[in-house]
Amino acid sequence: MKMPKTKVSSTEILNKQTANFSVMYMKLHHFHWYVKGENFFTLHMKFEELYTEAALHLDTIAERMLSLGERPVSTLKEQLELASIQEASGDENATEMVQALVDDFDKVCGELTEGITVAEENEDQPTADMFIAIRTSLEKHCWMFKAYLAE
Repeated sequence: MKMPKTKVSSTEILNKQTANFSVMYMKLHHFHWYVKGENFFTLHMKFEELYTEAALHLDTIAERMLSLGERPVSTLKEQLELASIQEASGDENATEMVQALVDDFDKVCGELTEGITVAEENEDQPTADMFIAIRTSLEKHCWMFKAYLAE
């Protein structure tokens, strides 16, 4: 297996996304548990769908790091320090929950775009492909949530 030319950069990007998806997983659980209001049933189910997906992305990214001989961050302390997204504040209403996810997905998509470029420059097509698939999914969720917020 050919190792990436600038492995440190790829590792940093992979690890940041491990941290982001760990924080996102818990944030989505929080939103799932605490959403209230007229859209409770819709959002409750959607947040569950998203935390299930976030767990899959987290596992895929972490296992990619392991396959490259690297160690993904795996403690809450490390994840909170490294993540570029923030955990839930605990007092969001349903609309604020959705807006927070739009903001998070936009931020992560930007970082994934950077990761795609770094991976391609390092001839690491598996990582680039993984980031492209994750970004595609997040962009679709973002579009749907923006449509939801436009009501």
